[in-house]
Amino acid sequence: MIEINHLVKKYGNHYAVNDLTFRVEKGQIYGFLGPNGAGKSTTMNIITGYLAPSGGEVLVNGFNIMKEPEQAKKCIGYLPEQPPLYQDMTVEEYLEFAAELKKIPRKERKKEMEEAMKATGILDVRKRLIRNLSKGYKQRVGLAQALMGNPQVIILDEPTVGLDPKQMIEMRDLIRSLKEKHTVILSSHILSEVSAVCDQIMIISRGKLVACDTPEGLSQRMRGGAELEVTVRANENKLKDILNNMPQVESYTAKSSSEEETEVHILSAEGKDIREELFYTLAEKRCPIIEMRMVNKSLEDIFLELTEKQGKIDAREKKSSRFRKKKENWKSNGSAYSNIDELVSQAEKEAEHASGAPEDESVSVKENEDSVILTDDTAQTAEQDFTGSEAEDNSAMAKKEEN
Repeated sequence: MIEINHLVKKYGNHYAVNDLTFRVEKGQIYGFLGPNGAGKSTTMNIITGYLAPSGGEVLVNGFNIMKEPEQAKKCIGYLPEQPPLYQDMTVEEYLEFAAELKKIPRKERKKEMEEAMKATGILDVRKRLIRNLSKGYKQRVGLAQALMGNPQVIILDEPTVGLDPKQMIEMRDLIRSLKEKHTVILSSHILSEVSAVCDQIMIISRGKLVACDTPEGLSQRMRGGAELEVTVRANENKLKDILNNMPQVESYTAKSSSEEETEVHILSAEGKDIREELFYTLAEKRCPIIEMRMVNKSLEDIFLELTEKQGKIDAREKKSSRFRKKKENWKSNGSAYSNIDELVSQAEKEAEHASGAPEDESVSVKENEDSVILTDDTAQTAEQDFTGSEAEDNSAMAKKEEN
C-alpha cells in the first residue's frame, strides 16, 4: 500500500529523516512512535506530499508522490495534529468545500458527505458552526474530511491530543472501525493508546527506524528469554540448588519472603518457555508453587530502551566521524601521524580486555583502508594526543619561518 525507500530530509546539516525504509500493508492499523524531534511529522508530511524529500522515494498504491502527486494524493486522507477547519463554516459547508477540493463529482458529494458524517458520528451537529463545537467534535469533523473520497490510506497525526478521557475512548473506537475499509497510520505520544489500537508498531528515533513489529513481537524481541516471578514454599538454599540444575534457566535472583517461602525472579534461555518444566521439577522435589506469573515489558519500557539505544549509537558515530576527519588532516599534513599506529594498537588491546564488558562500557576499534574508528575514552585520548602533537608541529614550523 505504501512503500518508503531510503527516505532522507535534511535541513542544513541536520537530518530530520535519515535513510528511512519501511512498508505499510493493506488493511492494518500502524502505530508511528517516536520522541519529540524524531521525524514523525516530517515523514507524514512527505508521505502526504506537503514536503519534498531531500532523497529517496515514497510510493502510495504504486504512485510516486513526487512524480505522480495527484494520483498518489487521491489515495490518502490526512488529519494533521491541528485540523484545518474553517471556524465560520457549518459542518456541512466545510465538508462540501472539502469534497470540491478533492474533485469529488458533484452528483456523488451528497452521498460522500452523509457517509463521512455517519462514520464519524457528527450527523447531529451538521448544521452547527464549527467554532461552537467541542474539541472532540472538531477532531471528528477533521477526520470526516479525511474520509471524503474514500481513500485507501488514512493518516492521523496525534488525533487524541486535547481530548478528555471519554472523547479519547470514542476516538479509539472510531479508529478501530476504520480498519474495515482503510489502512491507517496513527502517530501518537500516548503509548497505551497505540498498544490498544494498533496491529503493527513502528518506532522512529533521530530520523531512523529502530523497530517495526506487532506489540507482542516487540515485547518478545526485547525480552529475549521468558521472565517469571515465582513464589515457592521452600527455603532459599534448596530452591537455588534446584534452579542451578535446570539448564534452561539462564539466571535468577532469589530472596526469602518468610521462613517457609522464597520469591525468585527467573530468566529462561532465549525462546524457551520453562513454566511446565519448572512446575514438574518443583513438584517432584516437594516444593509447591504458591504463585507464578509471566513478566511482560510494557510498550513504554520498549520505547525508552530502543530510543535510548539509538541515541548512544548516534553519539558514537558522531565521535568516530570527528576522529576520522582529524586523522585525515594529520595524515595530509604528515605531522604527528607516526603516533596513530601506537594509539590504534593500544585501543585494540583495550578492546580485547573489554570484550566481556557491557556494550555501553566497552571500547571498540574498527579499521579499514582509509578510516580508523575509536570510541569512548580511547577516542578522547587520541583526539587530545594528536591535537597536542599538531599544535607542537605548528609551533615548530612558525619558529622555522621566523628564522
